[in-house]
Amino acid sequence: MSTTATDPAAPILEVSGLGVDFWVDGEWVSAARDMDYSLSPGEVLAIVGESGSGKSTSSMAILGLLPDNGRALGSAKLAGQELIGADLQTLRKVRGNRIAVIFQEPMTALNPVYTIGFQIIEALQVHTNLSKAQARERALELLEMVELPDPQKAFDSYPHQLSGGQRQRAMIAQSISCDPLLLIADEPTTALDVTVQAEILDLLRNLHTRLNSAIILITHDMGVVADLADKMIVMKDGEVVESGTAMQVFREPKVAYTQELLAAVPKLAAEGPAVSVAQRDAAVKPVLSMRDLVIEYPKRGRVPAFRAVEGATLDIYPGEVLALVGESGSGKTTIGRAVVGLVPSHSGELSVDGRNMVGISRNDLREVRRSLGIVFQDPGSSLNPRWPIGQSIGEPLVLAGEKDQKVVDKRVEDLLELVHLPRNYRNRFPHELSGGQRQRVGIARALALKPRVLVADEPTSALDVSVQARVLELLQEIQREQQFATLFISHDLGVVDLLADRIAVMHRGRIVEVGTSSEVLRSPKDPYTQRLISAVPLPDPEAQRERREQRLQG
Repeated sequence: MSTTATDPAAPILEVSGLGVDFWVDGEWVSAARDMDYSLSPGEVLAIVGESGSGKSTSSMAILGLLPDNGRALGSAKLAGQELIGADLQTLRKVRGNRIAVIFQEPMTALNPVYTIGFQIIEALQVHTNLSKAQARERALELLEMVELPDPQKAFDSYPHQLSGGQRQRAMIAQSISCDPLLLIADEPTTALDVTVQAEILDLLRNLHTRLNSAIILITHDMGVVADLADKMIVMKDGEVVESGTAMQVFREPKVAYTQELLAAVPKLAAEGPAVSVAQRDAAVKPVLSMRDLVIEYPKRGRVPAFRAVEGATLDIYPGEVLALVGESGSGKTTIGRAVVGLVPSHSGELSVDGRNMVGISRNDLREVRRSLGIVFQDPGSSLNPRWPIGQSIGEPLVLAGEKDQKVVDKRVEDLLELVHLPRNYRNRFPHELSGGQRQRVGIARALALKPRVLVADEPTSALDVSVQARVLELLQEIQREQQFATLFISHDLGVVDLLADRIAVMHRGRIVEVGTSSEVLRSPKDPYTQRLISAVPLPDPEAQRERREQRLQG
């Protein structure tokens, strides 16, 4: 007798012997194998592991969303209905209706040419018998349910007109529109700052309690797992190496890989005295300096001028890492872009290596950029896909006027060695490298001209914890050797605590607090900084529950 969704005691999802293979170079290559788990109503199962471990692939196999060269094996029953090997018509009835997916990046998952309201109505009309008027009413209810401040405005907006957190809420509204039995949330908070992340986690918790839906949470953020998950599966190289309740796995990990994974998580140390930085030699001058800096985006057509940064004052010294933190839209990246001359400064003072950047000419800017390096958030999109990585690393040298190819080649090889990549990788293309390797290439290119100032804009946000740990160790090692000043832009306060000497906190375009890493994180003075720190999820289920309760009470 098959189980049904009406039986409250029956599992919603039963997975047995689930495997995924891909046909590559004339043979089947395994991406996931022998997965067994069940999920009951109201449960949250977290699947964790490094990139390429099979987390997302195994979950997409349940919905029949593998590429043409992929195949799924084993069994996955949704309320007793077999999905592995089901025909397309059956799967279409399941997708979006009984199983919904919340994707990592809503900007690519939502159609940019249709309004949010149209996309939710479309999902409702495909899977239900609602009229257009009824679907519209239901769409507005859903946008209110996900706590968008102005549901009608969001309904009429296109995806690009919403913030990252608002787009994520809109996609969640679309996902739950048909009251699915199962939600698959694939890295739903990776690109969000800590306060928005906390709001999305609260929302997911409230919704799944209200709907009694089960959730498969795919993530590399252990704080998110500790906050939301009831059960955990740890994957490595396509295999389940450990499973159990979240509390069991966090408190008593049995497998060495799980222990390493948890040890690699940057932890925000809440305890301990605030430590002041030692007195700096007065003779040492800052490499990067700004005084009352104002950055304004000029008026374009009907779009009025927008002041993104107001009165910013900072100094960064040789060998120092200063972290710039705050919510999305606070002005962090704008300052980083102004430092490298990608955004003009409106007024105030901004100097790099003694050169004034306010009103700088194009020729002078080219000269200043010899002293600058920048590491972007997404190395995949910042590297030319048609160039081997050796050419990308050597490009700054060529642009700086180096004409001797032998000199360029030698410098490229030295840089690859510096970031712990084999020299023969110079002939590989970006798509042939992992995310962590591409980020190392991005660091190598940024250091090509031996910069005095390095701007690192969210360089580890898209990396899993073990790769992130290796990239951070590499950055620390190189910085100790070369003593350049680093402006480190991030929303991950655990990473900031590990890496930064000092922290500047931004809120709505203003710097509201500056101090040593210890002072800001252990004894924050500004109310906004206090809220920011309290929103950081802790990689410990019990501690995170206490923090969440305190936050909600406060």
